[in-house]
Amino acid sequence: MNCASPLRIVAAALVLLCRLAAADVVMPAAANGPRLILAQATVPPTGMTDLDKPMPMDERYRRRFPQPARVGDLIGLPVLDLNASTIGYVQQIVRTPAGRIELIVAYGRWWGWFGRPVAVPLEALGIAGRQLVSLDMPPGDYAAAPTWQGAGAAVLPPDAIIRVALARS
Repeated sequence: MNCASPLRIVAAALVLLCRLAAADVVMPAAANGPRLILAQATVPPTGMTDLDKPMPMDERYRRRFPQPARVGDLIGLPVLDLNASTIGYVQQIVRTPAGRIELIVAYGRWWGWFGRPVAVPLEALGIAGRQLVSLDMPPGDYAAAPTWQGAGAAVLPPDAIIRVALARS
């Protein structure tokens, strides 16, 4: 008797039990006592591809486990869209007069080259290794965004620490 055989028997028994429970054969609806109910878990939509976006961008940012990152390490990183195409490169990181942190990305249609500076909210991006991913701002929003002028924004020094959300690759 080989070792895989008892595991197969147990697995088959579990599958059969689940099928019987789902078919309401093990415990009829009229029986008294506990009843096994199977349900599929649903995850609330949180990405930019969702039509109605039930959560605000700030809430999605907090649910992506922001981690500390040094500003100097983020300068020069590529920003990718959800199809792994380069949108642009981070030029600098600023704090607006309202206190929000924005990344100034050189947006260009040709793989991020020859780009114009566009302000991207920190909450719209996530980090995946040595690249940033635009999670909540599609490439069309980059094209429609005005050219960044830097009115009243303070450039963060390279040794400053900010919290960047994690992105799945």
